[in-house]
Amino acid sequence: MEFIPQVEPYLTEAEARAAAEYLRSGGWLTEFRQTERLVEMVTSLVGARHGAMVTSGTVALYLALKALGLGPGDEVVVPNYTMIATINAVVWVGARPVLADVEPDTLCLDLETVRLCRHTRALIYVPINGRHGDMARVVEFCREHGLYLVEDAAQALGARAGDKYLGTFGDIGVYSFTPHKIVTTGQGGMLVTDDDELIGRIRKLKDFHRTAPASDWHDGVGFNFKFTDLQAVVGIEQMKTIAWRVQRKKEIYARYQQGLSGCKGVEMLPTDLEECPPWFVDVLLPDQATRDELVAFLKERGIGSRPFYPPLSFQPMYQELGRGSFPVSEELAPRGLWLPSSLGLSDEQIQRVCQALAERLG
Repeated sequence: MEFIPQVEPYLTEAEARAAAEYLRSGGWLTEFRQTERLVEMVTSLVGARHGAMVTSGTVALYLALKALGLGPGDEVVVPNYTMIATINAVVWVGARPVLADVEPDTLCLDLETVRLCRHTRALIYVPINGRHGDMARVVEFCREHGLYLVEDAAQALGARAGDKYLGTFGDIGVYSFTPHKIVTTGQGGMLVTDDDELIGRIRKLKDFHRTAPASDWHDGVGFNFKFTDLQAVVGIEQMKTIAWRVQRKKEIYARYQQGLSGCKGVEMLPTDLEECPPWFVDVLLPDQATRDELVAFLKERGIGSRPFYPPLSFQPMYQELGRGSFPVSEELAPRGLWLPSSLGLSDEQIQRVCQALAERLG
């Protein structure tokens, strides 16, 4: 029986051909023209003025906070339900993370639970799985309280709120290109912004803080977070098919909605498929024990799955930030499960997964 992984990268002959052609061309592999082209394709899609590719989404978050001047003595608001990179980037710059709970219908940060003090300088909003709350209110909240808004849109490339793409509402937005994202370059991250000064800082920080390209004079402490053209040629080929990728993600989710509609104990979050191409197919089970039993059952049936991220307040290094203080995320996350979600998933495979859930849960 063929195993259905929870997720795997979707690669075609186009990526293989482009990589081979680039290697034969004599390119130097490191960041240059192909990276510039990939940046142009992404910024053109989302409508951002500037972009910069870096080695990972985590690095992109770090550089976003660094470029905004955040560091020791500052506080940054982070949702309690997100991938751990979000909060790690805050710690990495030396700032103090402050957790907020999430909305039950979006799993995105709930502004009503945000605790502010005079040291709070930024808020990281995570459109988890491509969903979002009231973005106009998020922007106004940050403006009203004098906060920088950073969008950790790692899971939201191609997702919109109205006619505006997620990742472009804040001072800086961040995307990720890891193997399970809608577009992947293996590893990689991108920052987008409309601010001329911010993009200048980001470009210096990612390239040793050089005073000019290829110069060995530096007017600050920077890093080597440059991308590679070899990765970029893969991303370019995938960006050429971004419309299909967005549409297929929506189709996959819709098929699961139909296939699981009568499955006892399975809850799917409200999802506007006009705006949102869900990164993963996510379901909520009645409790953690049911979820864990289902994971084992699916594995026996040759089907991969993956539990939701634990709440950040459950992680050993962050429990001091208030474990037990975030009822929504601490109740929902342990019940959550990601089902097979690859772009290459066939309709027949989706049906097989749905039938397995029905067999187990009724």
